[in-house]
Amino acid sequence: MSENIDNNETAPEEKLDFQRILPIFVIVLVDLMGLTIIIPLLPLYAASYGASPAMIGALGATYPLLQFAAAPVLGRLSDRYGRKPVLVISQIGTFVGFILLGMANALPMLFISRAIDGISGGNIATAQAAITDSTTEKTRTQGLGLIGAAFGLGFILGPVIAFAALAISDNNYAWPAFIAAAFSLISIFLTAFWFKETLPKEQRGADSDRASFSFRSLFAALVHPAVGLLLLLMFTQQLAFGGVQQLLALFTLTTLGINASGNAIVFVFVGVIVVAVQGFFIGRWSRRLGDRRLVYGGLALLAVGLVLLAFTPRQAVPWYSEAELAEELSGGRELPGEIPVTQNLSIDIPQESSRGWLGIAWILISMIPLAVGGGILQPAINSLITKRVEPEEVGGMLGISVSFTSAANALAPLIGGVMFQVIGPRSPFLVGGIIMALLLVLALSRLDAGREEAVGPGMARGGGH
Repeated sequence: MSENIDNNETAPEEKLDFQRILPIFVIVLVDLMGLTIIIPLLPLYAASYGASPAMIGALGATYPLLQFAAAPVLGRLSDRYGRKPVLVISQIGTFVGFILLGMANALPMLFISRAIDGISGGNIATAQAAITDSTTEKTRTQGLGLIGAAFGLGFILGPVIAFAALAISDNNYAWPAFIAAAFSLISIFLTAFWFKETLPKEQRGADSDRASFSFRSLFAALVHPAVGLLLLLMFTQQLAFGGVQQLLALFTLTTLGINASGNAIVFVFVGVIVVAVQGFFIGRWSRRLGDRRLVYGGLALLAVGLVLLAFTPRQAVPWYSEAELAEELSGGRELPGEIPVTQNLSIDIPQESSRGWLGIAWILISMIPLAVGGGILQPAINSLITKRVEPEEVGGMLGISVSFTSAANALAPLIGGVMFQVIGPRSPFLVGGIIMALLLVLALSRLDAGREEAVGPGMARGGGH
């Protein structure tokens, strides 16, 4: 009887407080809209100023590398001074970065703008900490999953807005940059006037003697008995999944002959799945299965999806035209700086003699376990991290988690690109699938039940301040 009474008394805490989470979700979504508007344009933007492929890769790595260094700093500062001031200041930095991007008239300005935005982009750790402040252990995975849903929505809407801006402006790349700045400005006002501080003053500064960032702190986190393995899993899964995000468009181009607009549809398909998983299903799955089992499931699904992707048949889509795709890749667009950048591209595209539905059907099917697995893993791992450290360490540890994710995002296109070119287009995905399978074995043998699984209903630490 007493157990039933206890369960009934704590039942209201089992549901996520969406009213409390909504401002954080909207702020993150609006902030990400700016980022996702810019991402598809950066390679052409850099090429228009004469950047080599290596320089374009370096530009792509600038944002995650700076985010890698800045995320723990912003996380620790939010533990000391509160979430709101750190969010506002970092969003101002993002706004400045986008303005500089729109005003760029040379390649160095592109690097400077991405560096500023990368430093400011570490505020995702602060948003995650605000989610942690506003949830219980039972609802935390669902709450953190909403940040992933914001990413998914952003990656659906951002490229659409960029496409519309370029169409209206006759391919003026400054327009999307200034539109991204407008979204960033909106996020600043939302944070300043709608977001309510989630970390009470009496809980700030408890860890004020700790350094904001050092490589020693990253190593200490890796050997932390409660979360070290989780951080390793976070880094490695993102190394594989990040390679998919960066190389998928090139893979579908060379394997299926899909052009830019066709790839947009593929990314929208993936984004819809991620939004559904992280915005709706993950909360139910977490309460039913627990975060540890979600980690197992996410690793297994990623392994299956990556291996399936690697074995996609090389068959052009039914509507494929080799001549039209070659023309699209060879030029025909007026870029700032008037430097022809696509005429000398050496890309192996399919022949028209092999067309059909098998290739595109295969790749869309492989995207399902990939998107579900990727949608599960990050919020489940971060949720476990928050439950296995002390309350005053949450912001800093989430910052370290974001740093490892950013480092993986920076390395993934560099390593995957070399493998793509030297070994073959399928190699990054096949190797990634094998690594995910090995990580699953490691997790099953080493990721033991933590204190969160020993805590009974109503006794969970944290949340609902």
